[in-house]
Amino acid sequence: MPILLLIFILVPIVEMWLLLEVGAQIGAINTIALVCLTAFLGLTLLRQQGFSTLLRVNQRMEQGQLPATEILEGLVLAVGGALLLTPGFITDGIGFLCLLPPTRRYFIRRLLARGAFVVASQSSFTSAQGYSPDQGSEEHRTIEGEFHRED
Repeated sequence: MPILLLIFILVPIVEMWLLLEVGAQIGAINTIALVCLTAFLGLTLLRQQGFSTLLRVNQRMEQGQLPATEILEGLVLAVGGALLLTPGFITDGIGFLCLLPPTRRYFIRRLLARGAFVVASQSSFTSAQGYSPDQGSEEHRTIEGEFHRED
């Protein structure tokens, strides 16, 4: 929690400083135009990548597969879109990284490696890549079955 608080305080301060520095070099109007241009380009890329991800989700679901990776991609795309709408060059840079497929996949691999997301399948808890961090652990095993209560 203290790290998030630090991020929410430091990032806007650094963004304002960077916007002022860029504004001093190229002018206020050009800086505003550049921020608007990056937002427009980012939202265009977000729309394209979002539709592509949505199509892959539909294909996986039609095949009877769990679209876990695509769901995580959608989450990273949403974060990237929010960062692109935030005025500033640092947040725009991180937002663009979230939208580019190679870096987006890298972020997802990192999240899965840290165990930040675990997806439940029919047989056991597995990540989107099929890796089960606690394969042998009793507390993470799913057992399918039926039961009824007899009083």
